[in-house]
Amino acid sequence: MADALSVIPASVLRNLSDKLYEKRKNAALEVEGIVKQLALSGDHEKISAVIKLLAKEFTYSPQANHRKGGLIGLAAATVGLTSEAAQHLEQIVPPVLNSLSDQDSRVRYYACEALYNIAKVVRGDLIIFFNQIFDALCKLSADSDANVQSAAHLLDRLVKDIVTESDQFSIEEFIPLLRERMNVLNPYVRQFLVGWITVLDSVPDIDMLGFLPDFLDGLFNMLSDSSPEIRQQADSALSEFLQEIKNSPSVDYGRMAEILVQRAASPDEFTRLTAITWINEFVKLGGDQLVPYYADILGAILPCISDKEEKIRVVARETNEELRSIKSDPAETFDVGAILYIARRQLDSEWEATRIEALHWISTLLDRHRAEVLCFLNDIFDTLLKALSDSSDEVVLLVLDIHACIARDPQHFRQLIVFLVHNFRVDHSLLERRGALIIRRLCVLLDAERVYRGLSTILEGEADLDFACIMVQALNLILLTSSELSVLRELLKQSLVNAAGKDLFVSLYASWCHSPMAILSLCLLAQAYQHASAVIQSLVEEDINVKFLVQLDKLIRLLETPIFAYLRLQEGIYGC
Repeated sequence: MADALSVIPASVLRNLSDKLYEKRKNAALEVEGIVKQLALSGDHEKISAVIKLLAKEFTYSPQANHRKGGLIGLAAATVGLTSEAAQHLEQIVPPVLNSLSDQDSRVRYYACEALYNIAKVVRGDLIIFFNQIFDALCKLSADSDANVQSAAHLLDRLVKDIVTESDQFSIEEFIPLLRERMNVLNPYVRQFLVGWITVLDSVPDIDMLGFLPDFLDGLFNMLSDSSPEIRQQADSALSEFLQEIKNSPSVDYGRMAEILVQRAASPDEFTRLTAITWINEFVKLGGDQLVPYYADILGAILPCISDKEEKIRVVARETNEELRSIKSDPAETFDVGAILYIARRQLDSEWEATRIEALHWISTLLDRHRAEVLCFLNDIFDTLLKALSDSSDEVVLLVLDIHACIARDPQHFRQLIVFLVHNFRVDHSLLERRGALIIRRLCVLLDAERVYRGLSTILEGEADLDFACIMVQALNLILLTSSELSVLRELLKQSLVNAAGKDLFVSLYASWCHSPMAILSLCLLAQAYQHASAVIQSLVEEDINVKFLVQLDKLIRLLETPIFAYLRLQEGIYGC
């Protein structure tokens, strides 16, 4: 300290802490000249003493004017040192950095100005303090004082220039600092951060793309900012990165895919569109890297297929088709169970288009990985059965296709028929609304005789006699009227002369007995008239109620339809 006092006159030190800026400035110019002379004589010991005096007695002083003088003095000393300033930066810079967070806005302003002047002199040598400077600038970008903000912006531009021309900058050390701040909501800080990301990405020797997963989520977060300018800047940065990804041979798709999946569910429309666009490109580019993330990606795509925004729907559909076209082996981390879980979950979606695509995925997996899908059958079977009650006919038909595919195996066929009867039993409205559609479609897909024999076997031992009667009546009406069952009707007509027809008649008979009108019409269809006559005589003992009369009326109406034309012809012939 004594060394410093011996080279700096007391009047200079007095003026350095004066309340008038001009006096402080003139004192700083004198400090500059003194340090320059000391540097020329190589007396670095005295230079250190001067810097120590300026820091301890001035920049750390409780008096604001002293702190201002200390800052301008340190900057002046650096200018005086010129090319030799680097060896004293460890003394010069920390007091200035400390002043950047001073409670007095004027001190903060002078700290920005001082660091700016220091940086101009030392340029790349300042890089060792980069993280502290960045941290301070980040806070100053949102400073409450407009003058401080303005000074910080000037300093920021200079530091960016220094970093872009330096070969000492460490991106590895910087990224954790950036990542920490990416979810700050302050608009000034957001602009500051995007500005740095954009600048660093423009430097050929800095691999920002390799660290993109560390700050990608933060950029997406900015797409929904209330400021159009910030949204535009974030979008521009993201567009540039996406272009780089397309041109890059090696990118960590996996980590970024996790972020994109989350953002595809954003309540903000622009964020959803951007996320789904990125996912679309990733599916095209990512290949095997994305296999472990297929389920998550599908979970993001399926809801977007029904998005209220057409652009999102279009991209989601394209991505869905692209993903489905990729052939993957379950042995290579392709998780069939995870995909099935996602598809099953989306069957509860309120949107028809999403439910339909979820079913297409289940169907695709059954086609390509049947054994693996059947291993998870217990997890999806109940959901698939519930889907038979869906409000959409297209959904129901797709569900039936899947059920039919599963039911190719005898044990699964039996399980389907048992569950189907159970569902009809607990939900009579399902039988009324969809019974005909379901039964007819299954008859087309699984062979009508097989379906009817299976249903008959179960209904034969049905304990709920009222349900059994209703179910048999429904099956009987379908049998008599549906074009899909014409072959079955022809077989039954030959039951008196054909062993196969007789066997089918006997197979249905026991369960058809639950309904007098059903068994009577079955006998008439099979041309077992003598037995039909016996059935009619037995009806005398039946309780004649409204239900009975309604069924009788339906039978009479059926006898007048083309199905029973042969019966009327025979009656005419025998009547003659």
